[in-house]
Amino acid sequence: MPSESPILDRISASEARRIAVAAQGLATARPSGRVDRRHLARVLARTQLLQIDSVSVVARAHYLPLFARLGPYPTDLLDRAAWGARRERSLFEYWGHEASLLPLELQPLLRWRMARASRGEDMYGGLARFGLENKKLVQRALDEVRARGPIAAGELESATKRTGGWWGWDESKRALEFLFWAGEITTATRRGFERVYDLPERVLPDSILSLPTPREEDAHRMLVQRASQAFGVATERDLRDYFRLSPHDSKRAVAQLVEDGALVPVTVEGWRDTAYLDPQAARPRRVNGAALLAPFDPLVWERARTERMFGFRYRIEIYVPAHKRTHGYYVLPFLLRDRLVARVDVKSDRAHDTLRVHGAWGEDGADPDLVAPALVAELRAMADWLGLEKIAIGSKGDLAPPLRRAAKSK
Repeated sequence: MPSESPILDRISASEARRIAVAAQGLATARPSGRVDRRHLARVLARTQLLQIDSVSVVARAHYLPLFARLGPYPTDLLDRAAWGARRERSLFEYWGHEASLLPLELQPLLRWRMARASRGEDMYGGLARFGLENKKLVQRALDEVRARGPIAAGELESATKRTGGWWGWDESKRALEFLFWAGEITTATRRGFERVYDLPERVLPDSILSLPTPREEDAHRMLVQRASQAFGVATERDLRDYFRLSPHDSKRAVAQLVEDGALVPVTVEGWRDTAYLDPQAARPRRVNGAALLAPFDPLVWERARTERMFGFRYRIEIYVPAHKRTHGYYVLPFLLRDRLVARVDVKSDRAHDTLRVHGAWGEDGADPDLVAPALVAELRAMADWLGLEKIAIGSKGDLAPPLRRAAKSK
């Protein structure tokens, strides 16, 4: 007789949300005192990485998830950890979930990706072709970094005029990015948002570079386990996406972790696919956090999961023509307890010392009399963090009137 499928533990949709919010460090009040390196380390122990993005409508993407979890904090705390002196670094740049800042201890777990990249695998196709077809140019770029680093792309002697090719990069930039993927060079610092490259042995601590390189299979398993810890409860597709693994690598790692008892298969109310629970995940009966979330915050960056988990359809509309946008250019979801209850289109207008809220929309079922005061408090905290004196609330969206009333009552 065929064996019967095991009966999986069932988790309600509300419990799944609470598990996810707690796993991301968004379930409780923020620190009340001075924020220091220990707080930064605790956040990264939960999120595992911070996605980097060049858009700076409010603040650059990697700063915002820390604000959501720590409140107003000194951004130079992150700058020093990522791009400061070698002795004070705790983060490095590499391709984790897109371009990312990652804890140093993850560097050995990503060497398999660097090795694949050196063979033209596991990277964007256009960049892979360029690197493999221009090996002499790539070697010349590496030689210059070795002799002259730290160095930016425009400072290379081999720099050529932009030709409008791959992402508009010139040959020097593409050569350096190929080397970056391959782990031959890393980010020494940034000037504005421009990468400045150097050799890993001149940037990263010897204690990290001397660590043994895990087998690919072991590294994949450890990355999936870290993704599980960051999510709390997740499908295989969710886990795969966190560090952008291939389906083959992810499915094998999940199966191994289930066999080892490091993942527990469960069913989640309303989810079609099997979910996997981190057995160490907190399962709170109530969560009390409130946070404005960046488009690239780990809680919401995978849009299908966000819709499945919160019933919140979220699309970033930066590249949508203005007249076709539903909500706005740079929209932040607002988390209150275990729900995404609203969204706001915001912009930091430094010329006028103002945090502008172009529009505000409440989600179905959210009580505006509860949401508006909590959202105003978050907007005020964000304005203070950004050094902006005023908040200006526009008229777009159903939540705008109660938000203006709440702001006046403060």
